[in-house]
Amino acid sequence: MIREITTSDFAAFWPTFSEVIQEQETYAFDPDMTQEQAFNLWCETPLKAYAFVENNQVLGTYYIKQNAMGPSSHICNCGYMVSNEARGKGIARSMCEHSQRKAIELGFDAMQFNSVVSTNNVAIRLWKKLGFSIIGTIPKAYNHPQLGLIDSYIMYKWLGTS
Repeated sequence: MIREITTSDFAAFWPTFSEVIQEQETYAFDPDMTQEQAFNLWCETPLKAYAFVENNQVLGTYYIKQNAMGPSSHICNCGYMVSNEARGKGIARSMCEHSQRKAIELGFDAMQFNSVVSTNNVAIRLWKKLGFSIIGTIPKAYNHPQLGLIDSYIMYKWLGTS
């Protein structure tokens, strides 16, 4: 169900991706980004990108990449998106659990989400259930289209054994 993403997978998911960035409620991406720019950002720049596929439909996708270089290169960062029609079906949970296993396989010891919008309550609850903690708040970090400037959270989970 979860496989490395292909160009055609991303093209099939593009309508959802575009909708999410145009809503400007969860991702600090340019809402006018082209499909090519989004593919580069989500699939080519990161270390790996994956698609959640069911019945030949791409219902979700995530990327995994190094969060920083050098002495902090043991921490990875991920981003996840799920199509509207597939929300609430455990896809984000499956992708997050998959990403944690992949992170360990790739040699990472921790995972950090750099900017979880404080109003994204569904994601925050899920990340907490999966063992992530809010380790910081960035005041007024996100300019929400309806709410104005709101906080974002930094969330973290240690994956290593030491």
